[in-house]
Amino acid sequence: MMGNLKTEPALDRPDLLAAPVEAALKGWNRPGVEVAAIDAGLADTAAFCAAYDVRLDESANCVIVAGKREGVTRYAACLLLATTRADVNGVVRKHLNVRKLSFAPMDDAVALTGMEHGGITPIGLPAEWPVLIDPRVLEAASVVIGSGVRHGKLQIPGALAAELPRAEIVEGLAR
Repeated sequence: MMGNLKTEPALDRPDLLAAPVEAALKGWNRPGVEVAAIDAGLADTAAFCAAYDVRLDESANCVIVAGKREGVTRYAACLLLATTRADVNGVVRKHLNVRKLSFAPMDDAVALTGMEHGGITPIGLPAEWPVLIDPRVLEAASVVIGSGVRHGKLQIPGALAAELPRAEIVEGLAR
């Protein structure tokens, strides 16, 4: 148990998972994925960590980025510790081979992922999206990430993130 979260096996609580997250977890079948119910009003990282006594370096954010190349929009997810920020205009832009990159508009991210704002997670994303992971996430014994809905959080072993579909470990992803 991390902080004062009360966790249980994620698939035992589908009410705390967005539909694409539940489907992905059923297909992924990895041990150690737990879920906790939280107050939806406290889903944003700083408020969540303060209310549930979870350190920022135990919380990982999943941000969705979008860039265009030759008229085609390319999306990716970046998973990084809450103590860091993604190098979107440097490392991520070059990695995705796009001229300009920015955070995806929230309405687009919500519509394309089937997840709620404040709950987007790297589990259950569209199959064609790469999941770029800062190596520090993998070093954490355990991290808290979104569950696809604002009223839930997943807790996973940090190293398990490397096993996500389309996961790519990217040095320098976060600063």
